[in-house]
Amino acid sequence: MSMPFDDVVIAAPVSVPYQRFSDKRANYWLGRALSMLRETSGMGPKDIDGLSVSSFTLGPDSAASLTQHFGLSPRWISQEVTGGASGITALRKAARAVQMGDANIVACIAGDTNPKGGFTDLLDSFSTDMSAASLPYGAGGPNASFALITKAYMAKYGAIRADFGLLAVSQRENALAYPNAIMKKPLALEQYLNSKTIASPLHLFDCVMPCAGAEGYLVMQEKTAREYGLPFVKIRATTERHNAYASDNVQLRTGLAVDADALWAQAGLPPTDMNLVQTYDDYPVISFMQLEDLGFCDKGKAKEFVNRHDFTTSGDFPHNTSGGQLSGGQAGAAGGFLGIVEAVRQLTGTALGMQVENAKFGLVSGFGIINYDKGLSCAACVLESGQ
Repeated sequence: MSMPFDDVVIAAPVSVPYQRFSDKRANYWLGRALSMLRETSGMGPKDIDGLSVSSFTLGPDSAASLTQHFGLSPRWISQEVTGGASGITALRKAARAVQMGDANIVACIAGDTNPKGGFTDLLDSFSTDMSAASLPYGAGGPNASFALITKAYMAKYGAIRADFGLLAVSQRENALAYPNAIMKKPLALEQYLNSKTIASPLHLFDCVMPCAGAEGYLVMQEKTAREYGLPFVKIRATTERHNAYASDNVQLRTGLAVDADALWAQAGLPPTDMNLVQTYDDYPVISFMQLEDLGFCDKGKAKEFVNRHDFTTSGDFPHNTSGGQLSGGQAGAAGGFLGIVEAVRQLTGTALGMQVENAKFGLVSGFGIINYDKGLSCAACVLESGQ
């Protein structure tokens, strides 16, 4: 069991409103997130002495080059490359840096641009495995890979499209109250089921919409947050795992299953104590796997779980209360930060959309870096309201 994050907290969650397309570089979106962090917290450039950056489209720049671009002089930097797990892997490193005295206040930011045609360019250079083993055979990026995963999951566990649809429909309802969500039209289950096929069995509303945007938060000691008058959340537990179950023929479980027991033991809480859950939702099947692997239901039973519970913000199992990526949009690496940013808002009573009542504990999980057959990076954290 890892050392707890005593006296280290998360504060000042910010979101740069998403745009469907943008010709501005990633630097612009990351810079806006940093500027919003300073405005929200009342801090100047000299107060922030740590910087963590996650972005798919930042190259050829880096976290180091951004320090000059943004006028910072940090004594600690990190560049996260774990995709949908980046919000939590960034948090883990930043919290340890503050705990060890390597930095006092760390700005964790993630963002990407999305010019027209940019997503295709991103896929072409995403990884050597994808470019060498998938694209030459006509596999069109993540839609094809997750279609295979979804089909295998349905075949083994008996899930049907309507089960996945319940998750997508509930998240759309949550998004209608969230001002930054890209998708703003109500979604009915019948509309979900009758939408056009993208890569069977995936249909239109199973797939995230790439866009441009950024997310961010600050990590600091609790006494620092109190000095600045910032609402904050405490870190009860965290975990991350990479390349778990490498011998599996197709991904039907995530690395979260390896460490779930340790996560809950570190938190000193069971899954049933969570007042809200934010899973990484690039495709519904991945949210199903996270719910199972983290112990909210047995393996293969997410279909029953989603039918048994109300996943809307006012329901008995508030899930992806911002609408998640399926209805909020996927701003590249910022998608890996969305869950933490939303959880911090909910747990501090500062939600931009509908507020979960009396929220004290929340679970955030992340999933990312798919090559051609499975996602390699998983992470999770349990957070507690500091109020």
